[in-house]
Amino acid sequence: MTDGFSVDLGALEDAATGVNFTINAIRKTKVDKLAGQTDDYGHDHLTKTVKDFCDRWEIGVEHLVKDGTEIAQRLTDSVRAYVTADEAAKGRLDGVYAKPTGLDPAEH
Repeated sequence: MTDGFSVDLGALEDAATGVNFTINAIRKTKVDKLAGQTDDYGHDHLTKTVKDFCDRWEIGVEHLVKDGTEIAQRLTDSVRAYVTADEAAKGRLDGVYAKPTGLDPAEH
């Protein structure tokens, strides 16, 4: 058993891609297409109710898109942060291994 943790960067990238794909699919379909004319529903009150539902639904979808965009961006930022930290750690270790002379850094 090892101490610490590991991060599956591919899974984080896939999650961000999946969220972005879903957001793009949501943006293509507008709920207001359901809202029709009185002739479509046969009654003024029902037509207004369907329109009100569609308007509220669109507001909810807009909020989901905004939140989803933020989630995808944070996942992408997390991948970048992990990669940057890994590269920095590798650079420090490469410097230790490449140092041919001088004090042993492990002694301090």
